[in-house]
Amino acid sequence: MKLGVVVLAAGKGTRMRSALPKVLHPLAGRPLLGHVLDAAAALGAAQVAVVYGHGGEQVPNAFPQSKAEWVEQRERLGTGHAVLQAMPAMAAMDRVLVLYGDVPLIEPETLTRLVDDTVETSLGLLTMELVDPTGYGRIVRDKSNRVLRIVEQKDASTAERAITEVNTGIIVAERTRLADWLGRIGNDNVQHEYYLTDIIGLAVADGVTVATTAPETLEEVAGVNDRAQLALLERHYQRGIAEKLMLGGTTLADPSRLDVRGSLSCDQDVFLDVNLVCEGRVRIGANCHIGPNCLLKDCTLGTGVEVMANSIIEGASVASGARIGPFARLRPGSEIAEDCHIGNFVEVKKSRIAAGSKVNHLSYVGDAEIGAGVNVGAGTITCNYDGANKHLTEIGDGAFIGSNTALVAPVVVGPGATIGAGSVISRNAPAEQLTLTRAPQATIEGWTRPTKAAIKSST
Repeated sequence: MKLGVVVLAAGKGTRMRSALPKVLHPLAGRPLLGHVLDAAAALGAAQVAVVYGHGGEQVPNAFPQSKAEWVEQRERLGTGHAVLQAMPAMAAMDRVLVLYGDVPLIEPETLTRLVDDTVETSLGLLTMELVDPTGYGRIVRDKSNRVLRIVEQKDASTAERAITEVNTGIIVAERTRLADWLGRIGNDNVQHEYYLTDIIGLAVADGVTVATTAPETLEEVAGVNDRAQLALLERHYQRGIAEKLMLGGTTLADPSRLDVRGSLSCDQDVFLDVNLVCEGRVRIGANCHIGPNCLLKDCTLGTGVEVMANSIIEGASVASGARIGPFARLRPGSEIAEDCHIGNFVEVKKSRIAAGSKVNHLSYVGDAEIGAGVNVGAGTITCNYDGANKHLTEIGDGAFIGSNTALVAPVVVGPGATIGAGSVISRNAPAEQLTLTRAPQATIEGWTRPTKAAIKSST
């Protein structure tokens, strides 16, 4: 059986109060629509068509790698009309599943159950029970509990509004029957729109039994209509990640203060303090300790790494036993070897620092190769950029760089060399020697500090 998926993503999202199309607002660092496309892919859909409208090409342009077919709904005349626009893209499919671009947390497992539950009939519907069903279309059943139709709240009678089983909007149907029903629905309703839900009544009239399936959680089928709802789903999503981490052996100081915007994997006995943000792909080795208020992005940490408070590690690798921070920044291309210390207010960019080296205070290391056992003093900078090109600084094993040193690249500091504090090194410094540049110190006899002239008071 070939399963096609139609994703409805044409809505304006007025309540978001934003120039950005609603389906492009991020949840866990990815657009809402991206989560739905992931669910369709996990389901093994043979064809995906996305119906877009508001925001124009912003929506398809946000997914340049997607293999989905993009269908523009030029006139937005309701959900039934939207699905009808996508039906030509479903021509080779046996069944069609309809999803929504603003319902991001739908689980592939739930969709699989929905598809499996409808193998004996032509139409299946995902429904849920709500204590307060206000705003949802109600599922109307007969005395034998068979689905008769769906009635929208605006068109429902008082008795129908008391029904607590509601429509999620997610359906799966045999393609040929769906195409027939879509062609027969009308717009004789308060909104004068073509409701997808009207196919239920048509199917029942044709003698089709409507199968129903329920999701595991209500959050799976919760739509995003405003930023408050988006925030609620964000926290639900993050709580799920936090629980998986804790069950896998990670300690979280506060599970409600973790944000993963990508993927995070932790080995055993990792400690994550509050307000950690992880973006992209992050891997943390066993026995690591991550301090509060840190950002980790597309990075790998070995075992026993300590990242102290307010540090940023992006596009870098940190080997076992290293200590980073507080207030340190590792930029893309940085490779920090075993037992290194990168201290407070130190920035490292596109540099390799070998085992046991220390850059502990107030330094910038960019485009550098630093050997093992090197000590870089406070206030040291590698002057790697000449205004047009970047140049390499090389520091050999065991070198000692005095405080407040400027290394003007390209330059080589030999193994075991010592650079005197306050030096500007623009030529290679030989191994095992002291190299320094320093103006002679002078004392001016008889000098006095200037003072401000006294202000005379007027009488």
